[in-house]
Amino acid sequence: MVLFLSQSEVNSLLTMRECIDVVEEGFRELTFGTAKLPRRVSLQIPVEDGWLGVMPAFLTHAGSLATKIVTVYPHNATKYNIPSVSAAIVLNNIETGRVETVMEGSQVTAMRTGAVSGVAAKHLARHDATRVGLFGAGVQARKQLQAIREVRKITSVAVYDTNKELAKNLAAQASADGSLTVSVADNPDEAVQNSDIVITATTSSTPVFNGGVLRPGTHVSAIGAFTPTMRELDSTTVSTSKIVVDSIEAALEEAGDILIPLKEGVIQRQDIWAELGEIVTGRKRGRTSEEEKTVFKSVGLGIQDAAVAKLVFQKARSQGIGTQFDFEK
Repeated sequence: MVLFLSQSEVNSLLTMRECIDVVEEGFRELTFGTAKLPRRVSLQIPVEDGWLGVMPAFLTHAGSLATKIVTVYPHNATKYNIPSVSAAIVLNNIETGRVETVMEGSQVTAMRTGAVSGVAAKHLARHDATRVGLFGAGVQARKQLQAIREVRKITSVAVYDTNKELAKNLAAQASADGSLTVSVADNPDEAVQNSDIVITATTSSTPVFNGGVLRPGTHVSAIGAFTPTMRELDSTTVSTSKIVVDSIEAALEEAGDILIPLKEGVIQRQDIWAELGEIVTGRKRGRTSEEEKTVFKSVGLGIQDAAVAKLVFQKARSQGIGTQFDFEK
């Protein structure tokens, strides 16, 4: 029997705190060599500027063998009023190879992408960071903010989005309980200049802010761009910061935020300080001073999906959630 889990069921089973914890453990496994992570297979779809990725991964200690199929269609929101990201995840039993569950994957994608920024900020942002500049106001931006609040005592947020109504909606919802002050920035500089942490969660192909505005000690998390020609960060931001990536191999293949400055000659390969797993395990130091600028660049790894999908499956099974289906009938 295969367990099927819908988007609402997946969402009901996940908390950001748990996702941060299992994603951090996934990066430990990657660094210690107990994770298997082949290169992501990706395909550009000419129709609607679409993109498809296939992401398998295996985590020994977590006991997770998972494959995600994900598409990103950036025009969905404006043209069809539907999310730009769609995904499904298949989890296999590691002892038999049989399919154990098929789950809706966009919620896992949103949560694990938020979680990895939470892990990075935990190790790279200043401990006294309280102010966030947030670029983007969609689903992923909301998850990013949720994750950052798990690891730092955030008191204020300035959100900037080219869609002002979307930004206003996020501001209203995020500040509804009175625990957070959220304002809508009129321009990118306004979102950056007073922030301790800057998060970019957009589908932009060009830099979303001027790196010259960043204050000393700022941490930047860039998670939106995922192809060699896309970038959210300008070369000033990258060249003046300590650079940490989720995977050096993946970044050098897919991350325009890194590849474009490399091609321009403003950074060198050795300027990439570490992979996140090296920071998490203590093999390399994260932040070393209050004045240091740090950048975390993520293109997304299958280990994140494998870690969170296993968590979802375990909780669903223990709580009796989901629909059983016999594939072999």
